[in-house]
Amino acid sequence: MDLRGHGDSDWAADGDYSLEAIARDLMGIAEQLAPRGIRPHVAGASLGGLAATVAAGRLSRDAFMSVTLFDIGPNMDAVGVTKVVGFMGAHIENGFGSLEQVAYLFAIYLPHRPRPKDLNGLRKNLRQDNERRWRWRLDPAFIKDVMRRRAVARTGDIKQAIQNICVSLNLIRGHMSELVSEESVTTFRALAPDAHCTDVAGAGHMVAGDRNDIFTDAIATVLRQLHEAPT
Repeated sequence: MDLRGHGDSDWAADGDYSLEAIARDLMGIAEQLAPRGIRPHVAGASLGGLAATVAAGRLSRDAFMSVTLFDIGPNMDAVGVTKVVGFMGAHIENGFGSLEQVAYLFAIYLPHRPRPKDLNGLRKNLRQDNERRWRWRLDPAFIKDVMRRRAVARTGDIKQAIQNICVSLNLIRGHMSELVSEESVTTFRALAPDAHCTDVAGAGHMVAGDRNDIFTDAIATVLRQLHEAPT
């Protein structure tokens, strides 16, 4: 699913892009499945992971079968957060003149990632406006709100939510992550000693974009292990 204000989902009419609001959206999906006897597994990257943490650790402790987090955690590096948000917000007003410009900026921001030969893959993250300018597929109000608050979450709330999660919990971190340091992983392990933690070599914060094959395999491995575990 695309989070509110992202991708093909509607933009929030009230401009509410708080973690609590996004977490309530996740709960809405879970509640629609509950009458069919289904408890979904939730896997969230970055903001999606934070929303999953809030949903499973604060709103409902039994709505999901498992929670898999990609490159989020407690004590996220403030410099890294600023870098990610700054990259997304730098062209929020004027957009981009071409896909080539976007590819060039990505190459500067993510020098470890090979520059794609086919730029059509960028289209899933961009849209063209009436003036044929390319823009991120998200509500500009979301980025402006995050930049204004200069933080993605209250650290204490996230720590408590992680401690509250009582289902299978998995953390998958990009080894070159700008946000989740080894110190953050240590803190995460202390909060959730039964959680499983994995590093993805050759990936930064954008694990799916850097190593989508490993990203997909990691989710499949988690689900397979849960399915095969004795009950």
